Amino acid sequence: MRLIGFNFTKIQAEKIKEKAESIKFGTKVNISSIEPIDSNILKNKEEIVKVNFNYILSYEPEFAKIEISGYAILALDSKMAKEVVKGFKDKGTSDEFRIFVLNIILRKVNIKALQLEEELNLPNHLPLISLNKDSLKEKKE
Repeated sequence: MRLIGFNFTKIQAEKIKEKAESIKFGTKVNISSIEPIDSNILKNKEEIVKVNFNYILSYEPEFAKIEISGYAILALDSKMAKEVVKGFKDKGTSDEFRIFVLNIILRKVNIKALQLEEELNLPNHLPLISLNKDSLKEKKE
């Protein structure tokens, strides 16, 4: 499995209120469809699938909301591609595939969400690394 393309198709961010006492973050990621793509791009025995997704980051209680939709293009071996497409339509995909895809989606959308949070002056949904006075001191041995 390997990622060969990734695109956003919808990016929507809304700040509903100016202030909130306490904010709770809710994240929802949904794989909306998986479909094969006919292509002769790859010369080996891999096939290409398109994985469409929706991502919602909510700031509760009704403080803000970020919605991102898009798709990932993946190259899979022929057997896995058939299993993934059929499995999604029937009962669901394997844990290995689902974890691989969700990690790709989360990596991309979290970076975009952090950019949107900065632009709308929203609190970060992920903790960012920060320094303090103690972290600048060198350890003496």
